[in-house]
Amino acid sequence: RECSSDALPDSVFCIAAYPGDGIGVDVTRETFRLLSEVEAVVGGFNLNVDWFPWNSTSYFDEHGVPAPDDLIQILHGYDAIFLGAVGWPDAQEDGITLEPLIRIRQSFDLFACVRPAVTFKGVPHPLSSQEPIDLIVVRENSEGEYVNIGGRFASGTANEIAVQSAVHTRRGVERVLRFGLDLAASPSRRGRLTMVTKSNAQRHGMGFWDDVLVDLVSSGVADGVEVNKMHVDAASMDMVRRPGSFDVIVASNLFGDILTDLSAAVTGSLGLAPSANLDPTRRYPSLFEPVHGSAPDIAGKNVANPFAAFLSAASMLRWLEPNGMPPKAAAIITEAVSSCLAQQESTPDVGGQLSTVEATSAVIKRLHTLQ
Repeated sequence: RECSSDALPDSVFCIAAYPGDGIGVDVTRETFRLLSEVEAVVGGFNLNVDWFPWNSTSYFDEHGVPAPDDLIQILHGYDAIFLGAVGWPDAQEDGITLEPLIRIRQSFDLFACVRPAVTFKGVPHPLSSQEPIDLIVVRENSEGEYVNIGGRFASGTANEIAVQSAVHTRRGVERVLRFGLDLAASPSRRGRLTMVTKSNAQRHGMGFWDDVLVDLVSSGVADGVEVNKMHVDAASMDMVRRPGSFDVIVASNLFGDILTDLSAAVTGSLGLAPSANLDPTRRYPSLFEPVHGSAPDIAGKNVANPFAAFLSAASMLRWLEPNGMPPKAAAIITEAVSSCLAQQESTPDVGGQLSTVEATSAVIKRLHTLQ
């Protein structure tokens, strides 16, 4: 493959496209149609894209797995991975279809899952207050509650037992909190960090998170950042009552997963929520995906909102800027999406009347007016 060659120019970026299941296929196709236009409009870079047909239906039917055993070796040499969505419950149970994604996150040590939630002009949201929302949830992505430790015993009997264990390491908790603190202190944020746990009930694992935060604050790492902690039930309530009180939230794998669906909902739609699974050391390729799932019920019907995928692609290009990606590439996607939303040139879930393909064409048209 060309993407494995060290002789490629610095302006060429190798991207693994993994559409996956359901509307993941629809939005990934449109995302790379948009990215081709961004290449032409901005110039100065080229995306060398390889497509991988792994999924829970046709690929699984042929191979007996949703993705190959050497998935990690295949993806290792790329600059970034773009994922559409995984999951098709009628074909395979979620534990099977999600396995490749969890394997990528853990094998590539993508410990910081960064999920912004922002309101856009022109998009109605369900809260009584229409004050703007601008927050980021940083989800610990490599361990915690999603480590596959446990089992079921005496299955099918009256004495059946299920054990599911979470794993929290000092290295894992400390590094994601440091990442969140650095993000909160950055010029683009407002200098506030909220750590979300349930330490009043989960005294060992979540109490450990409390201790690590205290140690970091005592060491001076958090100087200049307003730090507080909340329990997940109270944080969920405040995300509805007063979401503007949050700036950067850091949470465990499970709590971060739940809170980011809620944060997307209060800003108007899961169809606007991007996600970046990052290896901040840049040793491995990071993965970018929309927060939404595969939505099999609307797959292939040309109605899925592609904007979360577009914003995830913008995040991918922004991540590649230290490697030579022109800053305008990410910025122009975000600006074009925002402009379309303001004019309700969008899919019905966010107030528009366009199909998936038409919404993409509208964003592409905006690109050419913004260049």
